[in-house]
Amino acid sequence: MITTIAEIGQAHDGSLGMLHAYIEAVAKTGATAIKFQTHIAEAESSVHEPFRVKFSEQDETRFDYWKRMEFTQAQWIDIGRRCKEAGLTFISSPFSNSAVDVLEVAGVEVFKIGSGEVTNFLLLEKVAATGKPIIISSGMSSFEELDAAVEFLKDRNASFSILQCTTSYPTQPEQYGLNVIQEMKTRYDVPIGFSDHSGKVATGVAATALGAEILEFHVVFDKDMFGPDVSSSLTMEETQELVESANAIAKSLKHSIDKTDNSAFTELKGIFEKSLAVNKSLPKGHILSFEDLEAKKPKGFGMDASRFKETLGKKLTKDMSQWEFLNEDDIE
Repeated sequence: MITTIAEIGQAHDGSLGMLHAYIEAVAKTGATAIKFQTHIAEAESSVHEPFRVKFSEQDETRFDYWKRMEFTQAQWIDIGRRCKEAGLTFISSPFSNSAVDVLEVAGVEVFKIGSGEVTNFLLLEKVAATGKPIIISSGMSSFEELDAAVEFLKDRNASFSILQCTTSYPTQPEQYGLNVIQEMKTRYDVPIGFSDHSGKVATGVAATALGAEILEFHVVFDKDMFGPDVSSSLTMEETQELVESANAIAKSLKHSIDKTDNSAFTELKGIFEKSLAVNKSLPKGHILSFEDLEAKKPKGFGMDASRFKETLGKKLTKDMSQWEFLNEDDIE
């Protein structure tokens, strides 16, 4: 079964009740994990952040928005507990070292590194020291930057995987970068997945078929809700469809079909394959042409239909009725 990670991100819009509702809803989709983002505004942002703009009707700046997305330590502990009770792996992306501390106390099971943090070796050092599995998103990263992060983590014996990702919301087909999945597999020899922002079920299915072992995707209750990732998200119904489809594809990839051996279809071939017959009543001595022939089920009552050329130009040794099977003894 493929690892399927439903990202809540900021879809809860700062509501703890909404966040817990997402946990319950995601658990019903069959996804294996749920992912959050852990923001501590003062620790990750400053007044010089160029993204500090009027963002919503209730937030003067992006900083205010991040502040509204925060939860207390006690609340994060309860979030982690509820995830595990629901059978979901508890994953979150810390955006500061302080957030790592909060998540450690909350019992996070896997750390996700957002693509904007790939070059933040201070954070990587902190996360690697926890000994927890790490998932790296490569959205804004070049191979050179990923190479450096991979070397850094391998030097610390960290267990990690990498997701092909494009930081564009919603991601357009020409931006998916599905070709990178196999390239990363060869380059890094670690589990490779796909972090999707297309808002489409088909993208994750395609990534699975191309070898992705992990799928991450944003989820939302309704695509008319407010939030920065809504246009790039799947609904719960779409999430269930993706999970089922991706698991089916992943299962198929583990069961290779040997097209050199069709012995399992011997009985069916006897039913569905055909024998040669004549399509009209013909007299003895008639010279057979292509227009005289038909192929009829089942196989084994006349010459195999594949041998029709052997009959052309041959004389009939007897009178034949319309639709009668044609055998070797009937021609000379």
